[in-house]
Amino acid sequence: MPNQKEGNGASPAASNGNAEAEPKPSDGDNSLDAILVRIGQFGRYQIINYVLLCVPMLFNAFFSISYVFTASTVVHRCNITQCDSPASVYEESWLNFTVPYKSSAWDDCHRYVANVTQEVYAPFTDPSGKYCDAKYFNGETETCGHDFKFRDEEKTISTEFGIFCKDEWMLSMVGTINNVGQFVGIPIGGFFADRYGRRTMLAIAGALSALMGVIRSLSSNYYMFLSFEFLDMAVGSTLFPTAFLLAIELVGPKRRVAAATIITIFYSLGEAFLGFLASQVQHWRWLLRVLYAPAVLQILFLWILPESVRWLLSQGSEERAAAVLRRAARINKRPLPDEQLDELLATNRQKLSQANESQYPIMKAVRFFSLRILNCCLCWFTHTLIALGLSLNSVNLGGNKYTNFMLNGFIQIPGLLLPLIIMDRIGRRYSLCASMLLCAICMGASAGIAEDNYAGALTLFLIGKLAITCSFQILYFFTSEIFPTNVRNSLLSLCSMVGRIGSMLAPQTPLLAKYYVYAPQILFASFALMSGVLTLAFPETADKVLPTTMEEARDLNLAKRRGPAVVGDEEEGPRARKMC
Repeated sequence: MPNQKEGNGASPAASNGNAEAEPKPSDGDNSLDAILVRIGQFGRYQIINYVLLCVPMLFNAFFSISYVFTASTVVHRCNITQCDSPASVYEESWLNFTVPYKSSAWDDCHRYVANVTQEVYAPFTDPSGKYCDAKYFNGETETCGHDFKFRDEEKTISTEFGIFCKDEWMLSMVGTINNVGQFVGIPIGGFFADRYGRRTMLAIAGALSALMGVIRSLSSNYYMFLSFEFLDMAVGSTLFPTAFLLAIELVGPKRRVAAATIITIFYSLGEAFLGFLASQVQHWRWLLRVLYAPAVLQILFLWILPESVRWLLSQGSEERAAAVLRRAARINKRPLPDEQLDELLATNRQKLSQANESQYPIMKAVRFFSLRILNCCLCWFTHTLIALGLSLNSVNLGGNKYTNFMLNGFIQIPGLLLPLIIMDRIGRRYSLCASMLLCAICMGASAGIAEDNYAGALTLFLIGKLAITCSFQILYFFTSEIFPTNVRNSLLSLCSMVGRIGSMLAPQTPLLAKYYVYAPQILFASFALMSGVLTLAFPETADKVLPTTMEEARDLNLAKRRGPAVVGDEEEGPRARKMC
């Protein structure tokens, strides 16, 4: 879920479909935002490129969480040598006295000990089934090694590399390594995007990630698979923030919130579509090829996508920036006089010559806002832990795991839209707290649901997922507004990087259910409750001007609410989203 990034000041003129009379360059505002307003804030040119940018968002959803299906365990039970035959299936009438039944399923790693002579243990030496009788089995249990019967035809690295029972931590480790790759890759990708261009990074990273995924489908062992899972995310995790920035930099100030929300929805749709594809392609090698092979075509973005105008201006590439703006004006059928472009470029040259490269007073800010930063880090940790943890645990709810995962993706859509309704009405702080407390209530209540009550468990899960999605979206807005301008990016990046630890731990949460079936829900409820209450310690920022100095940020609770928001009042602080 990306963050809404709002633009700098711009004239609201030309927000409708009619061309306005252009002011003289000396009298009017010819900033980049003002020019975007005049040539069309979301015209044909922006729509074409915006649709193209939704493609890497879908692929990023595939790449980020495909391990839910490729590295999942499969439903299995012990093979009972006295009863099973090549024709037997997962469910058999004699299982009630041969395999323990717990947590609404047959035990997948233990069987009852058979009191028969050793030679009978040789498979199928007793075709008559004489020893497949309850009197030959006692209440003692034993492990069943690697001799299993499977319920479904699904093939994952678990079945291919023999990862079962006590080795299942190796499957969870894939998710952790995936998020370690993101932890490493996102800041590196951000650096290269700032150095070589947004479009260049998007195209090359997308194609390289696709290549890593195809190679991973050829893995001959677990450690090869794990290595390319890391490399995939190390190069491909930048797709989300880079596509997000390109998308919102294309549009005018009044359309940025809508643009940010819509492109985020495509990530959620990608998750839902992943669930559908996984249900149709149940072999992990072919699933990876279906997901990754088409993504190689992202290299074509080098020729069909425009580079970010803001990035070009920041690099002093004036002619290329002017060419992009002229093309946008031509496709949108809006006039763009050379005088306005000349003034924009002249202003940009002046800004570049006056750029202050001195270090931000980050250490002073850390001392000044130590408690606020700690609270912010905890909040980010909680959200990444719960949001990803719920997605991963959705396949363990019971019922059809593919349907559960698709619903997990679809329920995020209203969760992304809800903040647009409630944030300005009840404030950032209360919206965030209420959403987190609702998630805590749902997770806590699910621990009281009977194990076989699939409908009740699914309902509480979906409400909890909606609530944490809503609060996560609010968090992006909120934490970009509580720090002063000159350290906003740095501190928001710090909070989000600490939060990434939560996503590294989230893949391990399904293992807790082996010790207590409701342990993951109780863990999520505890963190949501604790962090939700602590969010009330943040200052309220709704309808207040973003703080410029540390003193203004400190005194936010004392600041007066402003009148109706003017487009462009808010800065681009949330751009630190790319560090998430």
